[in-house]
Formats: sequence, structure tokens, C-alpha cells
Amino acid sequence: MAPPDPRDRLIVALDVDSLAQAERLAERLDGLVRRFKIGSQLFTAGGPAVVEAIQKRGAEVFLDLKFHDIPNTVAGAAREAARLGVFMFNVHASGGLAMMKAAADGAAAAAKELFVRRPLAIAVTVLTSLDRAALHRELGVASSVEGHVLRLSELAREAGLDGTVASPVEIAAIRRSLGAAWVIVTPIMLMLVFTVFINRLADIDSQAVIRTAFMRAKDRAGGVDNSRKTVLPTCIAA
Repeated sequence: MAPPDPRDRLIVALDVDSLAQAERLAERLDGLVRRFKIGSQLFTAGGPAVVEAIQKRGAEVFLDLKFHDIPNTVAGAAREAARLGVFMFNVHASGGLAMMKAAADGAAAAAKELFVRRPLAIAVTVLTSLDRAALHRELGVASSVEGHVLRLSELAREAGLDGTVASPVEIAAIRRSLGAAWVIVTPIMLMLVFTVFINRLADIDSQAVIRTAFMRAKDRAGGVDNSRKTVLPTCIAA
């Protein structure tokens, strides 16, 4: 079996506020990046047309809208994500087992009905803006961040989802608990880049792709935070 293409490990976040800006960034990374993340800011500004515009460039879209609602509503949102042809979307694991199962089932049903590929459905575990103190004080969660991430990841698997979003700190624990087939997506905030961490440590080719993407996007560079919200200067896959 051929090894995965390093370009498939990288998802560049189009965290801009207009379609024109998104297209300029996508053009700058043409031929290097195959996958882009569209989040709440850009999707609210441009709607489904933004997804379609990126797809017309031959790229795939991770729809990062973090669905979190009653199961019936999330099932409908998952169906629409599948209808848009995105390769991946996410939900909040804290919405519970029934909600996550509705997302998985809704996406699968729509893909079958429309004869399209079923998108990967992954669960957001603990936002990187929350630490253990905030989990305990504000949300009443007694366990550690890692413990809570693992619990939500296991719940996501039970619901039929494909993976989880977590910080780099939890990658090893998730991999040990859920195995090699479980998809892990972790954010690295430097230069608006997200990285997909799957299976083993990123090889040299993967790191080279990511460094090149950083250089092409250098005029959009942000700051580096050394807390749990860590910005990694290079990609290391779990």
C-alpha cells in the first residue's frame, strides 16, 4: 500500500472574513495544499458559496461549524454537510451520545441517498481555551483535561463517529486508547494552519510540506502561545 500523501495531512484554516480573501489564500497555496478548513466566521460571511468556490479549485473542505443542538437539528445539519460534499465536519462531543449518533446517521443517510462519499464526522472534545481549572470551576468537570478528552472520545466512538479534535497534548493518550484507525485532528495556530494527525509521527516529507505552507502564508502569521493552546512550529503526527 502506498504511503499517504503528506499534503493530505495538512488542512489550512481559511479564517478570514470574505470569499475574496479565502480565494487569495487558497491561490497562494495552490498545488501544495489540498484541504482547507472553513469555520464559523467565513461560513457566516459567505455561506455555502464559499464551500463551493473552494471545491471548484479542486480542493476538499473540512466544515468546522461544531454542531451542538438537539439530535434532530444536528441530524439535519449533518445531512446538509454531506449534500455540500465536504470531506469532514465536526460536532461538539458535549452534546451527548444521542446527538453524536444523529450526526453520524444523518451524514450516512444523506450520502447514500445522494450517491456521494460519506463525510468523516469528528467530535470536538475540550476547547483549547479551557484548562483544568476552568473545566472544574465553570463546567463542573472534576477530571483532568486529558481524562475528559478521553471520555468524550470514547463516547464519540460509541456514537459511530470517525475521530476527535484535541490538542497536541492529548494525542498519545487518544491513540493508545482508541487505536490507529481513529482520526485525530489537532490545531496548530501558527499562520492559520490546522494539521491532521493520523497514525505515526510525521515523516520528513510531511514536515517539508508544512514548512513550505508556512512560508507561503507568512504574511498572515500570528503569535505563538506556549500553553495548552500551543503553536507548533512544525507538524508532528501522532
